[in-house]
Amino acid sequence: MSGNGGSKALELLRSLPRVCLANLRPSPGSKKRERRRGRGRYGGRKCGRGHKGERQRGNRPRLGFEGGQTPFYLAIPKYGFNEGHSLRRQYQPLSLQRLQYLIDLGRVDPTQPIDLTQLTNARGVTVQPLKRDYGVQLVEEGADIFSAKVNIEVQRASELAIATIEKNGGVVTTSFYDPRSLEILCKPVVFFLRGQPIPKRMLPPEDLVRYYTDARNRGYLADPSKVAEARLELAKKYGYVLPDITKDELFKMLSARKDPRQIFFGLAPGWIVNMADKKILKPTDERLLKYYSS
Repeated sequence: MSGNGGSKALELLRSLPRVCLANLRPSPGSKKRERRRGRGRYGGRKCGRGHKGERQRGNRPRLGFEGGQTPFYLAIPKYGFNEGHSLRRQYQPLSLQRLQYLIDLGRVDPTQPIDLTQLTNARGVTVQPLKRDYGVQLVEEGADIFSAKVNIEVQRASELAIATIEKNGGVVTTSFYDPRSLEILCKPVVFFLRGQPIPKRMLPPEDLVRYYTDARNRGYLADPSKVAEARLELAKKYGYVLPDITKDELFKMLSARKDPRQIFFGLAPGWIVNMADKKILKPTDERLLKYYSS
């Protein structure tokens, strides 16, 4: 029976015409006739548009017209508090209470330098560079309960938050990341899987140079000798004894800092991280070494 049915199917295919644009038809019942509004049995009185007015006659006012009163775009001043609102840099807040919570849960390791990679992996903060986020701002909420000794890198920090961390023997550094470097820092695995070399971090724009070169803000471009003086001044201001981190057993970790052009701790610009083979490829060409040097 199967052989007989197969031969009949082949004969049917040979007798049928070839499929082309000339013999294509929609499936029966899939198409319905268009209802011509205003024509006989399809509604010839109001045509489905209701009684009178702008909606029936089709002469609606232009977009932005508010019936004659002064419209919104004329009533609100053009300049003032809203100037440049779409270009302002945003910094997600990270409180000391939240940081202590992450450390107590073991989601952040205080024996290693902490930057945005650790904070985002621990789901402590959410940074979206495409929505004008430029990093994290460390705020002083929870200063009375914070007791960890950390080496943390953030983009901005309040004075009391800096004092609280340094009182416990920690170190704070504020550093700038351009949007591309920030996206790589927040999602390193996605970047490593592309097989691209780690780019150089861009220097801060002109309006942020003063902030990141100021020792009081613990800027990463500040003079280290001035940073030491600022640490002593802050300790005198808040009345605590500044611990000597040079005698601490974690001095190597507390003194670890990134190069101004470096994105990751321990990974220099120009290196390629091979996730499949778990290897790091370093450039050897002199021109590449010169380009990626700080």
